[in-house]
Amino acid sequence: MSSTTALRAGAMASSMVSVSPNCYCNCNSSSTTMMLTRKTTKMPFSVAMKSRIVQGVRCEVAINAVEESTTSAEAKVGSRVKVKDGVKVYHVPKVPELDLSGLEGEIKQYVGLWNGKRISANLPYKVQFVTEIQGRGSVKFFAHLKEDEFDYV
Repeated sequence: MSSTTALRAGAMASSMVSVSPNCYCNCNSSSTTMMLTRKTTKMPFSVAMKSRIVQGVRCEVAINAVEESTTSAEAKVGSRVKVKDGVKVYHVPKVPELDLSGLEGEIKQYVGLWNGKRISANLPYKVQFVTEIQGRGSVKFFAHLKEDEFDYV
């Protein structure tokens, strides 16, 4: 390996920085760590540098995709929604089964993000409903829904 190639690879490694504190791809490790890794795994320096650069790019692309999807979802908080057909809940006190079809509510929270990290919530939208229930009067409750279970009003 020529000294120019080694210098170029070293410059690329030192200029790389992590784009997020949530990045676990080790793309912000120092060149001394890379040298130790290369020695213990017996891989050529150029191969170690190429794999590190690819990891850094993958990490950055993944983080950008997550940020775009969560900002669009969080922008919908406060919107009025109407539930589509076929959604029933069983957690409202003293009501054995409640059909949410056609009910209107308000998105209160997007729970697909926790402590700044994206989580895989199955029902990421927390929606507040206020409805009249016979014998109980006005009842306020929350339900977690997927985006395809409601329409925006």
